[in-house]
Amino acid sequence: MKATPGVGFAAALAAVTLIGPLAIHLYLPVVPAIKTAFGVSDAVAEFSFSVTLATMGIATLFYGSLSDRFGRRPVLLSGLALFLAGSILAALAGSMTVLIVGRLVQAVGAGCSITLTRVMARDIYGPDRLVQAIAYLTMAYTLGPMISPPLGGVLVDWIGWRSVFWFAVVAGAAITAIAAIVLRETRRGAIPRRASIVADYRTLFGNLRFTAFVLQSGFCSGTFFAMVAASPFLMEDVLGRSATEYGLYFFVYPAGYCLGNLVSSRVTGRVSIERMVLVGSVINLATVLVQAVYVFAGDLTPLVIFVPGFFVTFAQGLALPNAQAGAIQAKPELAGTASGIGVFCQTFLSAVFAQLYGWAANGTAVPMVALAMLAATLSLAAGIVPLTPRARRSV
Repeated sequence: MKATPGVGFAAALAAVTLIGPLAIHLYLPVVPAIKTAFGVSDAVAEFSFSVTLATMGIATLFYGSLSDRFGRRPVLLSGLALFLAGSILAALAGSMTVLIVGRLVQAVGAGCSITLTRVMARDIYGPDRLVQAIAYLTMAYTLGPMISPPLGGVLVDWIGWRSVFWFAVVAGAAITAIAAIVLRETRRGAIPRRASIVADYRTLFGNLRFTAFVLQSGFCSGTFFAMVAASPFLMEDVLGRSATEYGLYFFVYPAGYCLGNLVSSRVTGRVSIERMVLVGSVINLATVLVQAVYVFAGDLTPLVIFVPGFFVTFAQGLALPNAQAGAIQAKPELAGTASGIGVFCQTFLSAVFAQLYGWAANGTAVPMVALAMLAATLSLAAGIVPLTPRARRSV
């Protein structure tokens, strides 16, 4: 039997998950300020946000595969070091080009956090407790989105946009120190595997359930990021609200996500993974349809932006831990690679929908609901697949 890890180990894993929000959510209130500071367009300013998501997604593919070959701990610490280097470069940036380069390096480093904490949880807690472990890690992760945008808004309004990156440097250094001191190697049987990465991917994508789960996670997250990419521009540019007020409203997003993960953790073992994924997908699409009714009626208020966001993130909390656990369990010997691919799909498709909004933005909420509806529909389609007879035969 595996020994139950101590509270310190679980807390250190939870702390590492905060690296992602430091790269993503802390930056959201900065986007309008960056647009003004460097005199760039909405699309370029949005690119400085979406490029982080896309780069993080690509980086996760490497972190997952490398951790299967060289161990979880050294790969994790290398990623955290890159995050610190990128944060410092972005804080010192004197041009939009340098800022984007810093964001790229920051994103490459941040890609280690979600991928490796999930697979380390799988190593330690085993498949039977994996959904519960991912749900609790995700609830810890939501502290980042709850705190980061309000904090980022206050820093931007009172000190300036560079202070956001210096805060990321300080917080990232503390998290890196905790990981180095507390987290041990969790991978069993550290002999490097002989199969190629291409063969690993072919094996995983040959499993219909795995493919459906990772696509559902990606499109479900794309729904949220279509909303979250639009929300600062709609609040600050269209409705004339401050960055601080935007940050306060943003609380409803992680609150819904946290509640959904809490429900997931409590029903583990009583409701199947497939049904939880389907329920979350249905709620996701239904919420976007209701929001669209208000938007097309011309009734745009902060509540029309953020209340649907609560239910979209609640739906994510129901679906994502189950979809992620289903994907990681597809091939236990490829747990790291599977986790990396899952996070890649989640972050890359999120970046796609965030950048699509940047290109489609026209000063109204119509592009937001159109893109959210597309992502939610695709998420539901993928969420149905694991319940089909063919997918069940692939178990």
